[in-house]
Amino acid sequence: MRFTCCCVHRAQRARHHRNKSRQAMTMHASTTDHVGHAAQRLRDDAADATAETQGRIAQAPQRDVLPALLRDGYAFVSRHCDALGSDAFQARLALQQVVFARGPDALATFYHPGRFTRVGAMPPTTLRLLQGRGSVQQLDGDAHLQRKRLFLSVLTPAETSRLVACFEEEWSRQADTWARSAHIILQQEAEHVLCRAACRWAGLPLRAQQSRPLARDLGAMIDGAGAFGPRWVRGWRGRRRVERWVARAVRNVRRAGTAPEASIAATVAWHRDADGVLLSVHTAVTELINLLRPIVAVARWISFCALALHEHPPLRSRLRAGEPGLLQNTVQEVRRFYPFFPLIGGRVRMPFVWRDRHFKQGDWMMVDLYGTNHHPAVWRDPERFDPSRFEHWKGSRYDFVAQGGGSVERDHRCPGENPSIALLMSALSLLASSDYTLPPQDLRYPLNRFPTLPRSGVVLRDFIPPVSVGGVVQSA
Repeated sequence: MRFTCCCVHRAQRARHHRNKSRQAMTMHASTTDHVGHAAQRLRDDAADATAETQGRIAQAPQRDVLPALLRDGYAFVSRHCDALGSDAFQARLALQQVVFARGPDALATFYHPGRFTRVGAMPPTTLRLLQGRGSVQQLDGDAHLQRKRLFLSVLTPAETSRLVACFEEEWSRQADTWARSAHIILQQEAEHVLCRAACRWAGLPLRAQQSRPLARDLGAMIDGAGAFGPRWVRGWRGRRRVERWVARAVRNVRRAGTAPEASIAATVAWHRDADGVLLSVHTAVTELINLLRPIVAVARWISFCALALHEHPPLRSRLRAGEPGLLQNTVQEVRRFYPFFPLIGGRVRMPFVWRDRHFKQGDWMMVDLYGTNHHPAVWRDPERFDPSRFEHWKGSRYDFVAQGGGSVERDHRCPGENPSIALLMSALSLLASSDYTLPPQDLRYPLNRFPTLPRSGVVLRDFIPPVSVGGVVQSA
């Protein structure tokens, strides 16, 4: 991100020099009406060309953009859009034609009901670690809506409050251990706390000696999702172990005849799809993991919360003072500013026309979540961390897309977004009200790593927890 900021500063300086040059040229051209009119025509033509480009889908010049995607990472789409003068461009990616796009218009097009399917739109390596075959994200139409209701039924405001309570209790328990340690790696500890909280909340029995290996495996699944080679293999092996553990729990629930309302695990284990057929053990396991894994993934944002507190020291004292609205606004700005999901893809189900291009069934489109959250036409000064920008934010479904866009109820938008926000508000409150130091370490997060996080994992030293959990900084 420091690299990105430097690029922004260089661009601003370049624009300043260009503006100076244009002013000088305009003064010189004004010596005659003829030259002045010619200069005006040139400026009008340039403006018309820019407007025309912005309204069309450009063509990337490379034979294949895979090397550029691997090199630029989260910044890939925005850099191409800026260079091509369009918020959408077509390119060949690994021998397949793809339309890449950013911005609210692209997100609204992408999330139009029934227009896209997720089937075949995600690399198989990513699908294997994150969603799994037969999961809710791989369904469409009525089948998707029926399965989505399962998630919405267990991610209610009441259940979210219960999850946060589990998280705070587990954090408090672990914080006593952290206080006796020379240092901790926040990313690892946050994954452990979230894993224990998620299992308690879901009603999955977890022995003390199982919690850290399970947290490591869930974390490896997340960490390997955008990788190839050893990092992906670690995630795949971790997923296999998690699947076996969850499968035993599902079978135990069914053997015991546990009532569906007894726990979230039982609700999933006994769920029937729209056709009335009980989920297979494999599918029930997949969907239970799809509840656990995203909760553990919140650890990455917790690490970025700590980074934000470190890079903006006045923020801590303002949070401790309980400044109204600041806690939630800061969490939202962390979710906007720092990288999480890079892109999301879909295959066309229903043909349509967008920007004069005919999209036919099977066409591949990828929308840039990170780039939309940093789009200068959407966000004022997007490379500046500023929680106050959310004081008057209207809550659009297509401009702030940290976890996707569209409707939670009807579309493929993540149903765990509100629980994620609630967990982050709790975690940020706890971090702000704790005392600790950050020793010298590498806090850079590479934008060409999917998913990214600070390289050091955020090392904390001399940790002193707050006197009361969540009691020092009030929620907004």
